[in-house]
Amino acid sequence: MLMAAVKAQILNDLDQLSPTLQTRAAELVRSLVPSLPKGASIEDLDQVAGILDDEAAREMMAAIEEGCERVDRYEW
Repeated sequence: MLMAAVKAQILNDLDQLSPTLQTRAAELVRSLVPSLPKGASIEDLDQVAGILDDEAAREMMAAIEEGCERVDRYEW
């Protein structure tokens, strides 16, 4: 609910600005939004690196190849 109140206040404030200032405000907001989605951090990857032994890794790769490498031309 707090976010809805913040959004409402921002919209109310924007309505009081000139078109030029609204454009500047839009540019500012756009600059605050990350351009790419955030992925896993190095720390996240470090936590899972090396948890599979060689056999488990081979089994996973085989399952991916078996399940994902086939094309069913009648699927569509």
